[in-house]
Amino acid sequence: MSLAESPTDWLRLTLIPGLGGETQRKLLAAFGLPDAAFKASRSALVAVIGEKRADLLLNTDNRAALAQALAWCEKAENRLLCLADADYPQSLLQVADPPTVLYVRGRVDLLNRPALAIVGSRNPTPQGAANAERFAAALAAAGLTITSGLALGIDAAAHRGALPSAGSTVAFIGTGIDRVYPARNQQLALAIAEGGTLVSEFPLGTPPAAANFPRRNRLISGFSRGVLVVEATTESGSLITARLAAEQGREVFAIPGSIHSPQSRGCHKLIKQGAKLVETVQDVLDEIGWTGSPAMPPDGVRAPASADALLQAMSFEPCTLDDLASRSGLTADVVSVMLLHLELDGRVATLPGGHYQQLPPG
Repeated sequence: MSLAESPTDWLRLTLIPGLGGETQRKLLAAFGLPDAAFKASRSALVAVIGEKRADLLLNTDNRAALAQALAWCEKAENRLLCLADADYPQSLLQVADPPTVLYVRGRVDLLNRPALAIVGSRNPTPQGAANAERFAAALAAAGLTITSGLALGIDAAAHRGALPSAGSTVAFIGTGIDRVYPARNQQLALAIAEGGTLVSEFPLGTPPAAANFPRRNRLISGFSRGVLVVEATTESGSLITARLAAEQGREVFAIPGSIHSPQSRGCHKLIKQGAKLVETVQDVLDEIGWTGSPAMPPDGVRAPASADALLQAMSFEPCTLDDLASRSGLTADVVSVMLLHLELDGRVATLPGGHYQQLPPG
């Protein structure tokens, strides 16, 4: 039985108000598993974490919160991952303060796959949102899991772009996993829980406090091989994610824009500071040295056909997405992802009226 299947002591430790991650890790380093810490004498605890925190550990009654969390863990779609769990994201073990536990809903298999974060403005331009969705679709089709924070704007566009692909998407959220913020992303959160993964380090019921989101950002960057900022003002929280990525030794990418657009100034600032300027998906893949194969879908999900097969079905005459789905036998979602990838590679053009056309080589 894995640690995540017997989470009581892990939850009991992390549900003590005032006993933060640093203190929890000190206890684990000193005593091993949480149950050993709870069995330790007060004097032994004081020697490790001091009197005040030792008394918190020994005297806090968190049975109500514990019962609620255990009930959540019993649902089939939910998992609690502890630091010592084999399914815990190994990339997060490299950050300075990995969460002691993670509340996870959805595909646990995505948590140890190569990932790239896409973040940016909550109020992007239409072109910025389209760029985020198309880059996410193409990168996920190439086998990378797309990470973001479920915020409005660029985050939501990145999640939407990646969802149809087997590479799919992971959303690190700044609330308890039983809450959705912002409420407008309720349907998107449900879709991610079904086809991707929702992750939170915060206890159930945690509201969207302002301090939670910069803290959440270190997980977005630490989980990923790099962070792509699509659009951002100079005050955007996505610049915090980019800074954390640089401090964690991850790559930082930025898409440039108009010198007149406030939504481009944050990206231009990052480029001046050394972020990699990105114009194409291949720029990102080359920089991170990605030579992996396209992601394989989970059991029971049909793998997409090759791009060449779709181009053969397309010919050089304008056609609609529905036409291509009918000719190729693929679902509209799969065709949509492949078209985005082909458009970014300069092999397909989008025409007025929802039509697409193959472009001649070179």
